[in-house]
Order: sequence, then structure tokens, then C-alpha cells
Amino acid sequence: MAKPLPALSPQDSLVAVMLAVSIADSEIRTVELLAIEQQVNQLPIFAGYDFDRVKSIGQIVFDLFEEEDGLDALLGLVRESLPERLRETAYALSCDVAAADGKLMQTELRMLEEIRHELRIDRLAGAAIERAARARHARLEPDTP
Repeated sequence: MAKPLPALSPQDSLVAVMLAVSIADSEIRTVELLAIEQQVNQLPIFAGYDFDRVKSIGQIVFDLFEEEDGLDALLGLVRESLPERLRETAYALSCDVAAADGKLMQTELRMLEEIRHELRIDRLAGAAIERAARARHARLEPDTP
């Protein structure tokens, strides 16, 4: 019997989708973790959020990813806890984490697609968010990580 899924706060859900993108390719990169830390420490949406919760949210994400339908369960939790007005925020944060290392792996692209679909982000809005993330994380040298 599976244990019941925890309830997530809207802030926990934002952290969860960022972590999900980071671990999508089975390799958590330092630059992605730093991007998550920076977002949590600087964005107004995380005002008052206890950064120590990131570790426990990470464990939830890892545990769910080990289950057969874990991604669906995670995205269901996120969808339930996020007000509709914060769904584009969740997608934007996810795109920033994916773009943080300067390269997008196929698994990260698929994860972003799943997040966009599950959070019902319009294709045009999604494309704009993705382009803005690429622009924010552009490098002088295209091959420089």
C-alpha cells in the first residue's frame, strides 16, 4: 500500500517543478541547484519561505520519480496546490532551471513539455516563456557551459 502523498504549499510546488526539471536527465548539475537557490532567495514569491524545505521537497520528488506513475502524481500535487495565476510562474522557473547550464537535454525538454501540458500553459505563452529563459541564460560563447 502506497503512503499518502503530502500536501504541498504553492511555494513547495514551485520548488518541486524546478527540482523535477533538474533531475529529469538523472544528473543534478551544480549550476541548476544554484539557479534554484537563487530563485528561492531572490524572488518575491518565495518571501518568508524556509529554504531548508528544499531538501524535503527534493526527497518527495526523488521518491515519486522512483514510482511507476510518480511524475503524474507529482504534477497532480503541483496542479492542486498552485493557484492558476501561478502556473505560468512555475513553468517560467522550470525553464530557467533547464536553461541554467546552457544546454537543454532531450529529457529536460520532455519534462518541460509535461509540465506545460499538465499546468495547461497555452502554447504561445509557453513559447514566450521558453524564449525569455533562453535569452536570460545566453552566453557570449555558444559552446561555453
